[in-house]
Amino acid sequence: MAIDAESIIDRKQLRKKLTFWRIITFVILAGLIFALVKATGVGDLLSKKGRDHIARVKISGVITNDRPLLKLLGKIRKDENVKAVILDISSPGGSTVGGEAIYEAVRQLAAKKPVATSVGTLAASAGYMIASASDHIVARRSSIVGSIGVIFQYADASALLEKIGVLVREIKSSPMKAEPSPFHTTSQEAKDMINRLVLDSYNWFVELVAERRSLSKEEALKLADGSVFTGSQGLANKLIDAIGDENTAKNWLIKEKGISKDLKIVSWSPKRKQDGIFDNPASLVWLFDKFGLEITPNMANELSKRIPRRLFLDGLVSMWLNSENLIDKRVMMR
Repeated sequence: MAIDAESIIDRKQLRKKLTFWRIITFVILAGLIFALVKATGVGDLLSKKGRDHIARVKISGVITNDRPLLKLLGKIRKDENVKAVILDISSPGGSTVGGEAIYEAVRQLAAKKPVATSVGTLAASAGYMIASASDHIVARRSSIVGSIGVIFQYADASALLEKIGVLVREIKSSPMKAEPSPFHTTSQEAKDMINRLVLDSYNWFVELVAERRSLSKEEALKLADGSVFTGSQGLANKLIDAIGDENTAKNWLIKEKGISKDLKIVSWSPKRKQDGIFDNPASLVWLFDKFGLEITPNMANELSKRIPRRLFLDGLVSMWLNSENLIDKRVMMR
């Protein structure tokens, strides 16, 4: 029986539709299987994490109250396959609250498993606070450690407002409410209030370092003037325990904590939502281009790591600031 041209065309179209829906079905099924494997943890069991190992946790950039990282540390603490942990720290510090939260999480982790720290470029301020929560600190000779201290920064735009003729009126329930304010010169009472606040957190930080590094309060205070130290200087001042790298930290775990030398080091990373424009380097390149500015992909990548955290830090900050234009000498208190 002869088949007319229209029937042939209809069959070809039907075949195309069937092929399309088969592909869609396959993609959906693959996605469901992937989600199921991820949700049930089967993937971890089949990966290196399914065997005994040493967990590597990277802590870098500006420290915030990082909930995904805190959740990760809690998960590692409960995982029987993790026999020890190495913190890979490269951080200038950040919010004092963030440093405190991660410090406490590391101490809880260290109560169940040996924890060592390998310092990369630097572990300063809140970054050093977190390092001190571990059982052993290793750093390169040229690494930077220390910067033990706390700062509270605020702007004073009163001279600018006066120059452009802007007056800001306010009605407050009490003199110290919303002080210090950028709209007028800060009173001595407000400065005294902030000074008390800074010194309270500073004393807590100093006592923490003294306890964790087996220093007297006097020894800790001598090191807590905001100074930074090289790894070599940090070793001499008892701020770190050895000069070396990740392998040095692993050898310490083997020798001092009885960890098997055959265990592999496996990276653990927190799950994060990356949905903001500042999280996408390509979006930053596009945004700068719209304003007639040009930045390289490497510059955009660095900005995507630092812009959001620096912009949205609040509260007290324990952070090493190495740019003169970022420090207001009038309000820096260590």
